Parts: sequence; structure tokens; C-alpha cells
Amino acid sequence: MNAPQAPRADNARTHLSTEELAKGLGIKPQTLRAALCRNGEYFGIRPVKAKNRFLRWPADAVERLTAGEGA
Repeated sequence: MNAPQAPRADNARTHLSTEELAKGLGIKPQTLRAALCRNGEYFGIRPVKAKNRFLRWPADAVERLTAGEGA
């Protein structure tokens, strides 16, 4: 079983799971969930809630955060 990979710029996906975003940022998924619970966002990036109640984060969030940009 392969671990999920952070999307590249050529990837057509528009959203990532919490686990995928956390891996791309080098943090624990719970860090994202805790920040969302406390602040309603993680460094200006807000997820959308999918129909299955899972959080989906914008796929370009990794690039924006690692480039020093916010939402």
C-alpha cells in the first residue's frame, strides 16, 4: 500500500484530504484539525466539508504555504 502523495502542479485534483495536506506540509493531521477547531482556518486556508463529512483542503495549499503566502 503506497502512502498518498502531495499533488504536483500538473495534477488535476482540486482538493486534498487532511492527511495528504499534512504530509505535504510535514505536520501531523491533528495539527490541521486543531487549528481549524480553534481558528476556523490554518494560516488563512479553509477546507470545505465533503458530503461524507470529511474535510477537503485546496490542492494548491501546499504550494501557497511553503511559498510563504496565505489564503
